[in-house]
Amino acid sequence: MQIFRTKSVEQTIAETNETGHSLKRSLGWWDLAVMGVAVAVGAGIFSVGAQAAAFHAGPAVIISFIIAGIVCGAAVMCYAEFASIMPVAGSAYTFTYATIGEIMAWIIGWDLILEMLMAGSVISKYWGVYLNDFMRLMGLNWNTNLTFGSFHLDIAPIIIVGFFTVLLVFGTKIGARVDGAMTILKIAIVVFVVVVGFFYVKAANYTPFVPPSEPADVVRHGELGGSMAQPLWQWLTHMQPTVYGWSGVLSGAALVFFAFIGFDVVATASEETKNPKRNVPLGIGVGMLLVIVMYVLVAIVTTGMVSYKKLAQVDSPSLATAFELVGADWAAKIISFAIVLGLATVVMVLLLGLTRVVFAMSRDGLLPRGISRTGKHGTPARLQIVVGVVVALVAACFNIDVLSDMVNIGTLSAFTLVALAIPIMRKKRPDLPRTFRIPGNPWVPILVALANFWLMLNLTVLTWIRFLVWLVVGFAIYFSYSYNHARLGTGELDAELERFDKEQRISQLKETARETAEAKAKAAAKDERRREER
Repeated sequence: MQIFRTKSVEQTIAETNETGHSLKRSLGWWDLAVMGVAVAVGAGIFSVGAQAAAFHAGPAVIISFIIAGIVCGAAVMCYAEFASIMPVAGSAYTFTYATIGEIMAWIIGWDLILEMLMAGSVISKYWGVYLNDFMRLMGLNWNTNLTFGSFHLDIAPIIIVGFFTVLLVFGTKIGARVDGAMTILKIAIVVFVVVVGFFYVKAANYTPFVPPSEPADVVRHGELGGSMAQPLWQWLTHMQPTVYGWSGVLSGAALVFFAFIGFDVVATASEETKNPKRNVPLGIGVGMLLVIVMYVLVAIVTTGMVSYKKLAQVDSPSLATAFELVGADWAAKIISFAIVLGLATVVMVLLLGLTRVVFAMSRDGLLPRGISRTGKHGTPARLQIVVGVVVALVAACFNIDVLSDMVNIGTLSAFTLVALAIPIMRKKRPDLPRTFRIPGNPWVPILVALANFWLMLNLTVLTWIRFLVWLVVGFAIYFSYSYNHARLGTGELDAELERFDKEQRISQLKETARETAEAKAKAAAKDERRREER
């Protein structure tokens, strides 16, 4: 079996011109930057940061954010280099297929599906939680949770996922415009939180900055607690389950890494970007810089307003909780309203990213080809609807805590392999034009991969068990269906590349003929003017 067969860059790009399986280019670099900010400035700022401070790192969550931001920023540079070579849907999946091989590409694609499915479900679930919280703060007795005997159903995720699914079916640009408008509101709220929050900051809340390590308990980690809730590396080394301390700072970094998942999602939109070799690296870089600055500022304010010990006494601590604890209920109401609007944009970007990964895998034949068919709006409408239904059902029926860590391990595994793929592609295809290059090859990409893997080891034992089960299911699908249906093994991609090359040659000949005709016309006009002058 040729499970490590690779697609060439030329085959990958040729696929984007296949009739009925191509996407419309309509996005600019600012659209991508806004998309990255939209998906990152959501759960990370409004909830995950406060939870990491309460249950993992204390005030040192500021360091956790910086660590996660540096690691993610370095990984994003790897994405930017690949996007400048292959501006194609699929992100890490597509990059890995052209470097390490099909089996690794399948693993990454399968991980990305896990990441974005779980993330979309988590954020739409959070949207429902904050919607109910906002209604509670406003004194309304409405609730989106329905109970049927022992079965609980939250209809809020179904509403928000349905709304953005419809927008994305009618075009990525339409969704990006709505997303951009709501993202501006989110940034304004972040500025509001920082400015208002500084008036409540007390220096005493930063002491101790790195809280001393404590034994983990059931209260902090939910029902399971104990060994299943401790970082994998602690379990492997038989260390006592602990929270806080420097190990808490690292596990906090692994948790808040969830806040930065937006940027691999942005890379999935490369095929829908105008002038992608310039706009994708620029959009990713600008968005990443904005997000890191905002996260660090909010972490400083949140941990300075309220002691991490008080946050730890709340079941689901958030920014709104911090304002409530200092008596600023009016601010909590504004924040809750902003979160309801702000988290909505995160849902849209994740729905887009998930659909584009499945689209790319389907176009390659690793998943049924029929689901990558695009419609009159240049979007995979049927696939977008199916993805929306699945995300809505998962969000409506499952618990948030079960889903969130699965997002992180899917993201980190993708980041690790993309970083390793950079030196491979540099050696394999040094001839390819690169409008962006990550510096320090091969050592910087290798260090990026190791840093991502270290963050993976700081996720819980239970998360790793669920991840391994997901991989087993993925391998079963690959060997029973995907390997035998991959277009790379049937020769279809070679035919596609030949057709693409022929079209390119014809296009070049037409362009040459047009330029020649224009030159002749200019020369004739110039001769005519000279004759008239004589």
